[in-house]
Amino acid sequence: MRASRLVQLLLLLQTRGRMTAPELARNLEVSVRTVYRDVEALSGAGVPVYSEPGRAGGIQLIDGYRTRLTGLTSDEADAVLLTGLPAAAADLGLGTVLATAQLKMLAALPPELRGRATRIAERVYVDAPGWFRRPDETPTLATVADALWHDRRLRIRYSRKDKVVDRVLDPLGLVLKAGTWYLVARSDSAPRAYRVSRILVAEATDETFVRPTEFDLQAHWADSAADFARSMLRVRAHCRIAVTHVWLLRQMGDPAAITEAVDSVDEPDADGWARVVIPAESYEVLAQYILAMGEFVEVLEPENFRARIAQSAAAMHAHYRS
Repeated sequence: MRASRLVQLLLLLQTRGRMTAPELARNLEVSVRTVYRDVEALSGAGVPVYSEPGRAGGIQLIDGYRTRLTGLTSDEADAVLLTGLPAAAADLGLGTVLATAQLKMLAALPPELRGRATRIAERVYVDAPGWFRRPDETPTLATVADALWHDRRLRIRYSRKDKVVDRVLDPLGLVLKAGTWYLVARSDSAPRAYRVSRILVAEATDETFVRPTEFDLQAHWADSAADFARSMLRVRAHCRIAVTHVWLLRQMGDPAAITEAVDSVDEPDADGWARVVIPAESYEVLAQYILAMGEFVEVLEPENFRARIAQSAAAMHAHYRS
């Protein structure tokens, strides 16, 4: 286990250059003290690694040093071939590059691993878009991606719901979410997401920008997505639910709504019912949730929504009586 971690530490320094001990600790999922112990072990084994104290310091390899630890295990070879999304690479103008890189990697593998790795492509295919929807048309994606690769400011014309606006952006990242491409970029404020299919015109300028070193695309997207999901839950109903059927809350479909509802379930009363707050983006959607749970959920308030559910239930009852 430690040997594998030492190799990972060495490859991190080789690929990323100078890194602080806390950064290495986060990547390796160990303590800072363990990082320093591992650095000492590498140095004792003859690896030219050293650390510099101070604010601008860090741990790094001597310039020009390259490790020869390039061997892949069979599981690692499988994982590398699974990382490629051919459709996404083609969207970004990298389809040919990806195919060439995979061929080079296969050629470098020993025969016993090459045969297993090629079977991955024959047996696993990643289809990113969701069911019953066509992928967005993104004619400006290649231009956006090129500006992103070269840290060039991007001038766009963007179609919002109410109007078309012009923006000059610093592109920081691209995210493919359920078959939809989003550009994460900043203008005069904090980074925000732009749906690439709504970018009507995109033009890379000659002006470059300095990418913020503290920006983490994955962390930013995770936080933004969570905030967006919470903001969409605009209405709530206070209800009671049979504790034997709390699992029905997990059938609502919206992960943010499920999490909030499940977390709100109170202690059950003597009759085996518990208070719960059920959120949704609208009362129409909320009514679908509640009615799907049948007799195992009762709406307490708002009073007008309770009356609406009662009316729907009465209409259903009348249909079945007839």
